[in-house]
Amino acid sequence: MTSQPLYILLCSGEHEKIQMAAMMASVGAVSDRAVHVFVSMNAMFAFDKDAPPAERYRGGTFSGLLKEKGVPDAINLFEQGKMLGDLKMYVCSMALDVSGWDENRLVDGLFDEAMGLTKFLSDAEGGQFVTL
Repeated sequence: MTSQPLYILLCSGEHEKIQMAAMMASVGAVSDRAVHVFVSMNAMFAFDKDAPPAERYRGGTFSGLLKEKGVPDAINLFEQGKMLGDLKMYVCSMALDVSGWDENRLVDGLFDEAMGLTKFLSDAEGGQFVTL
């Protein structure tokens, strides 16, 4: 891969930001770009494997439009990026600790590992960094 890796720090629970992260990650991954997504804070709750898709997201007007128009679910976009390209997903170990969750609570097969923010930021020094 010749392009700079993309690092996405996703900490917002807003549907619109989660959807944008999923679109950026999947497009980057299928375009032969290494993509690393770090999920923390309120964003983590959207990846609860027991949450029905209709209840997974909270957002504004555009969230309603995304749901109304049947736009592909962000979780599915992340899964497609992993299947078709070089996409790695990490969950914040501190967010897991604070929430009392463990990795088994998250969507099956989506996350590569739990990681600390310090490690993610260190890895991201050589790439393009986006925060949502």
